[in-house]
Amino acid sequence: MDPFLFSFMAMILLLSRAAAGVDARKTGSIGVIVDNSTRIGKEEIVAMKLAIHDFKNRTNRQLDLHVRDSQSDPVLAVFSARNLIKKQKVQAIIGLQTWEEASLVAELGCKARIPIISVADAAPPWATDRWPFLVRASPEKHQQMKAVAAVIGSWGWRGINVIYEDTNIAASEIIPFLADALKEVGSEIKHLAALPPSSAVNSSSLSDQLQRLKGKQPRVFVLHSSLSMAESLFSKANELGMMEKGYVWIVTDSITNLVHSMDSSLISSMEGVVGVKSFFSEEEARFQVFHEQFRQMFRSLYPEENNPEPGIFAVQAYDAVRSVALAMEDNTNSTQELLERIEFIDFHGLTSRIKFQRRSLAPQSMFQIVNMIGRSYRELGFWSEESGFSKNTIDGYKNSSSMSILGQIFWPGGPISTPRGWEIPTTETPLQIGVPLNATFKQFVSVTYDVGGNPSVSGFSIEVFRAVLKHLNYTLPHEFIPFNGTYDHLVEQVHLKKYDAVVGDTAILSKRWKHADFSHPYTEPGLVMIVPEQVETSNRAWLFMKPFTKAMWVLTAAITVYNGFILWLLERNRNPELMTGSIMDQMGTLVYLSFSTLFSMHGGRQHRNLSKLVMVVWLFASLVITTSYTANLTSMLTVQRLEPTVVDVENLKSTNAIVGCSGRSFVARYLVDVIGIKLRNIKNITSSDEYPRALRGGEIAAAFIEAPYAKVFLAQNCKGFVASGETYKVGGFGFVFPKGSPILPDISEAILEVSEKGELRELENKLIGSQKCDSDAETSEDGSSLSPSSFWVLFLITGGVSSVCLVIFMAKERLTYLLGHMAIWRLISAVMRSWRSCRCDRFSRRISDIESNGNVKHSSMHSPKVYFGCRMPWQRNYS
Repeated sequence: MDPFLFSFMAMILLLSRAAAGVDARKTGSIGVIVDNSTRIGKEEIVAMKLAIHDFKNRTNRQLDLHVRDSQSDPVLAVFSARNLIKKQKVQAIIGLQTWEEASLVAELGCKARIPIISVADAAPPWATDRWPFLVRASPEKHQQMKAVAAVIGSWGWRGINVIYEDTNIAASEIIPFLADALKEVGSEIKHLAALPPSSAVNSSSLSDQLQRLKGKQPRVFVLHSSLSMAESLFSKANELGMMEKGYVWIVTDSITNLVHSMDSSLISSMEGVVGVKSFFSEEEARFQVFHEQFRQMFRSLYPEENNPEPGIFAVQAYDAVRSVALAMEDNTNSTQELLERIEFIDFHGLTSRIKFQRRSLAPQSMFQIVNMIGRSYRELGFWSEESGFSKNTIDGYKNSSSMSILGQIFWPGGPISTPRGWEIPTTETPLQIGVPLNATFKQFVSVTYDVGGNPSVSGFSIEVFRAVLKHLNYTLPHEFIPFNGTYDHLVEQVHLKKYDAVVGDTAILSKRWKHADFSHPYTEPGLVMIVPEQVETSNRAWLFMKPFTKAMWVLTAAITVYNGFILWLLERNRNPELMTGSIMDQMGTLVYLSFSTLFSMHGGRQHRNLSKLVMVVWLFASLVITTSYTANLTSMLTVQRLEPTVVDVENLKSTNAIVGCSGRSFVARYLVDVIGIKLRNIKNITSSDEYPRALRGGEIAAAFIEAPYAKVFLAQNCKGFVASGETYKVGGFGFVFPKGSPILPDISEAILEVSEKGELRELENKLIGSQKCDSDAETSEDGSSLSPSSFWVLFLITGGVSSVCLVIFMAKERLTYLLGHMAIWRLISAVMRSWRSCRCDRFSRRISDIESNGNVKHSSMHSPKVYFGCRMPWQRNYS
């Protein structure tokens, strides 16, 4: 045999055996779909190859990696996936950076029952439920929106503009999460600008969008887009002057995750931008090895790239391939079993733990805050929902909810101080504030003109506005422009951008709120009915009861009966008239004695000193009470008492009475729509002076005036008019600003400060002046009646004296009773002792002598001289 032919056949045999040996060690094949032209795709390819290489070195098993270029085209990604499934027989597909690619390929993977491992930066939460073979290998980043909101809330920006690249996932998922997060920090999205994908955007459309936003407030912008879109946008923003002092730009991790790969010219165009960046630890030993290998391979494969550093996309791609490789380690041929093994994967990846829950990684919780400065960037610190802002990720390190803990931040235009987020008016461009020219009550807004035709504005509303401006921590240049028209039309001028604000007696109404925003009200709300007064004619029959209140009548009757009872008790033993008759007769005598004392002003003859003391005190009290009653009743009979001519609105409606109100305000429409007064019964009043004339002349039966006006009206016309009926809670004066005005929250806060510090009350008192009447205060039915509070000391004295006399009397009676019993026992004791000492013979003789002489009259035991013929020891013999 030819030696050359033999050698050739031997080599073929060896190669075939070698190939057979390689096939024996082969574990499986994985398809990869990325965009090879982007930095993300390049990092992912290098990281995946390193993952395959590390797996082979560790297990001595071979995994084939079939890479396809999607060119960021979802349709091309689907064709690539079909090719990998049918021709390459891959067991899983990894990659798919955009959600548009991932969703289409996931549909194909479910039909072919091939696991699709997506590293797309965002996906809806329902994605894994709809496509059971879809696995999300990138963490959920909705938490990132809370980090963005935390930055905004830290500086107190109450409104922002959002610019985003118009992809389905951005509009349906990212923006709603951002809006919810902003609400938690007291902010909101004022304007949204959707840009077409970077491949379809052109310079003119981008310029138009930015120009539109430039003319709006606020000046805080949040950008969520691809890096290529950001590059075009910031270039155009610099041209339009939107990267100067006063502007704020915040970008999401779709841009900042590639900040390590940006060239210096791009970073320079983004100077002052603050970014939220996905964080991963670079301290792990495994990552250090990966980092060195990545740099070497990246330089060799992509020498045109300036920076070979790996980013978060490389880390995610490495961990994704490793997850699939570990699941394939047991040489399973079932893709269903492979999917289940991927779901139960649990290992420590390059920088964090990799564990899937419902085929998704846990949301990312830590983000890094970066700041573009010059031609580079600075890592300011970190943010997490649990700790807020911090300079370090170490547990227990100082943290705060304020971003100021991260140190000095460089903002667009280079200011040291934090931008307000909106353009402050200047003396060159002051606020154009509209004021009503023909206000009904000039005390609130009055416009006068000098000889040169220049307007001068004054009044209560103007004074309040000036007081509010003093409480702002910035100056607010402005000029007042009179407006001749209705209040509704004046508010509409703000919506039409003819005025920047409206200051005056403008009522806060729901229909006006559709066109503009209102500040916190600086007056109380209310609609008051003012009517003339007339002489009171009702309820005169019981006027004699009015001098005293019910409590006074009851207390007077009680103390009278009480004192009468005391007198009756004290005199009953000395006055037979008080003891005779039945119980009913004695009770009648008691009541008569009580009230005759009150009305007769003199007492009958009293026998005891205690009775006389009770009578004197009670006569004094009676004198005071009766004279007070007489004086008050006389006042009620002689002084004219007034009452409103109309009690409530129902009287007006039932009689079709004419009422008056200002036709330039909302009141006329309110009377018709809410209260139910017919339009033909409403008279238009054009000035405050016309109200009293119309009421006195009978042209109108009632005037409906807003509560602040009513105070002024009653202060000027405190005689003859009164507020009647209920107060309708509507209106209240406030200042008007455009929808979403950044000035409005500061104005409302300042109004509260003016009110809390008493300045608003001082201005109201100054407005009302010394002529202010209390006619709008509520008066009770017994407002002029005398109550016990005026006589409680008098009642206390007379009741106390009577009670003391009663106690003294009862004590004396008790003492007399006891002494009487003691005298009887002493008498009995003395008789017994004398009885024993008498001799019987003397006893008999003395009696016979007495009888024979006949000088002694008949005596009994009660004789003070002799008891049974015996002389008592204490008796002397005077014979």
